[in-house]
Amino acid sequence: MMRAYVALGSNLGDSRQHLLDAIEALAALPQIAVIARSRIYRTPPWGVTDQPDFLNAVLALETTLPPHDLLDALLAIERAAGRQRSGERWGPRTLDLDLLHVAGQTINDERLTLPHPHIADRAFVLLPLHDVAPELDIPGQGKVVELLRNVDAQGCTAL
Repeated sequence: MMRAYVALGSNLGDSRQHLLDAIEALAALPQIAVIARSRIYRTPPWGVTDQPDFLNAVLALETTLPPHDLLDALLAIERAAGRQRSGERWGPRTLDLDLLHVAGQTINDERLTLPHPHIADRAFVLLPLHDVAPELDIPGQGKVVELLRNVDAQGCTAL
């Protein structure tokens, strides 16, 4: 079993329900156990700012799936939620599932970079990640608790 962390986000449709459905879909996979779940946060959009606020959360998982297979499972859950990848980065979406970190894994290929290269920049990831793993050391970036001190979390609220 490997420990993995997944970020969830949504700002289209019933965002809260999209997150809850994604958590249920992940928990239903036989190779995955959801071991911790953050609070849900309302956060301002990042990148493209002319869009609705997001709801964000993070899950801690135990899994036997290799990282690329876990990524495929996340993408399948996004598609089932109506996610359409139009090519616009950071735009509105029904569901976004990002694989943030898998213990002991460093990957950088055309499909996947682990740990996620932008964890340290994003309050919408660090706040919920802090809920489930404040002392997690992200290789090359630092501990979550320290990274959170260096981001602007203004406008982010726990629901």
